[in-house]
Amino acid sequence: MREITIVKNEAGQRLDKFLVKYLNKAPKSFFYKMLRKKNITLNGKKAEGAEKLTEGDIVRLFLSEETIEGFKESYQLDAKVNQSAEKLEVLYEDSHVVIINKPIGMLSQRAKETDVSLVELLIAYLLETGSLTKEELSTFKPSVCNRLDRNTSGIVIAGKSLFGLQEMSARLQDRSLHKYYRCIVKGMMTKGARIEGYLAKDEKTNKVSIYAKDLKDGESSFIETEYKPIISKNGYTLLEVLLITGKTHQIRAHLSSIGHPIIGDMKYGEEALNKKLQKQYGLKHQLLHSYRLEFPNLPKELDKLSNQKIIAPPPKLFQNIEKKLFI
Repeated sequence: MREITIVKNEAGQRLDKFLVKYLNKAPKSFFYKMLRKKNITLNGKKAEGAEKLTEGDIVRLFLSEETIEGFKESYQLDAKVNQSAEKLEVLYEDSHVVIINKPIGMLSQRAKETDVSLVELLIAYLLETGSLTKEELSTFKPSVCNRLDRNTSGIVIAGKSLFGLQEMSARLQDRSLHKYYRCIVKGMMTKGARIEGYLAKDEKTNKVSIYAKDLKDGESSFIETEYKPIISKNGYTLLEVLLITGKTHQIRAHLSSIGHPIIGDMKYGEEALNKKLQKQYGLKHQLLHSYRLEFPNLPKELDKLSNQKIIAPPPKLFQNIEKKLFI
């Protein structure tokens, strides 16, 4: 028999959902059969599986250790993941949240099983530092709250706990957490503005288009992007961009649609200019960096982040090109 005490990261979900995570190799039919036979109980009583778990609940598995272990697949990390995790640039960390400065070329979340993304590196980092155990991973996996394109660098927020993950995701959703980006664009821009439009994505090409009006049948999404110039010189502008709505490739496509593509952007940028910059500086990706977060007032568990600003230094190549273009 095994007794499991439900902790904070496991509370709030249905019992059957918890069991699927805990015994992740068992078929769902097995759980319901064991519940019917009272081989799995909740707080000493028969359960159906739909019960919502609360912190402190006791789940008992009247099963052999051999059966339990046979249905549990432990989380395995590749050696390469551990090595890469050591290089993570952590900007802030508490018991609920980790804020990371993601480098160019790293996926925020993996697109296929063989990918190594920031999520896997985060888990490796938390295991290495003792903030997480492999046993805890069976029922809760830390994850990122926001995503950046592979070739966009900068701030990614991750939840170490279920509370942190839910709270940060909620603040991003209600737009009370402000995300500022830095980018270098083609052309001279001397005034700031808030621009609007409608964005539609072509899934086949993984490319978006911007329209002045909404498309029919809900095929497009309303977007808002705010920007202000920091430096405008020599035919280029360093912009600070506030992402108001957060859609796929929004900043890149929106700026390109008004005639100011981000330099280095191979998808929405100007091909001839990008080739020139690649030859001059070795630039092979867009110069777009998630630079600053401004937090609203937060619950007491996240008091250290309340009304604070987190800044992520841009990559060295970004800084070097910025210096050379605005001499």
